[in-house]
Amino acid sequence: MRDFARALAVATLGVMPFAAMAQDNLVVVELFTSQGCSSCPPADEILAALASRNDVVALALHVDYWDYIGWKDDFADPRFTRRQQQYAIAAGERTVYTPQFIIGGASTVVGAHSMEVLTAVEDHKAEASPVALQVVRTGNTIEIMAEATTRGAGPMVVQLVRFVPAQTVEIGRGENAGRTIDYHNIVTDWQVVGDWNGNGTFSKTVQLQGNAKGAVIVQQGGFGPILAAVRAD
Repeated sequence: MRDFARALAVATLGVMPFAAMAQDNLVVVELFTSQGCSSCPPADEILAALASRNDVVALALHVDYWDYIGWKDDFADPRFTRRQQQYAIAAGERTVYTPQFIIGGASTVVGAHSMEVLTAVEDHKAEASPVALQVVRTGNTIEIMAEATTRGAGPMVVQLVRFVPAQTVEIGRGENAGRTIDYHNIVTDWQVVGDWNGNGTFSKTVQLQGNAKGAVIVQQGGFGPILAAVRAD
């Protein structure tokens, strides 16, 4: 923990760093969605409401398997499709679908069932994090530090996600043809910055590019539960 305290006092080139620490109740909500999916707009609205909450990191991951029906989702990324597929494999499922919420890396809600999503968020808020996570940002550089607070937390994956807060899209073809839809917290990049066995202190410095917002997420290996998260704006 001494490294955390020292990092808070660091200033680089005269710029005071931004520092954030993980909250026990900061819940990551992932929505797998698509501009080409007619069932998705109600789920997109739920995510928009969650995006305004301070205790939630709400993330829209647009998948590409709806593109074939005549409208290419310009937010879609095959990496996000693979992430959803990996969740399905970990859960013993054979198919993927939209819309799908995954809360805390563990709880799944199919469709736009707002009460189920909110209940899952509250359940995960009540869980204590086994990882103390801190991010110190100075300009376009962030230092990530993590330390396990309980034994047996590893193996873990430390990830950096970048996202755009909001964008409006006029959809010309496909199932949502003619609709204008507001999307929120659109994920643009999701990268693994390191694997960690939970021993000692994890420390990694990452360079950021662009103006997208960010968050650091520590997740149990094998697409297990999300153990800690912190914003890195």
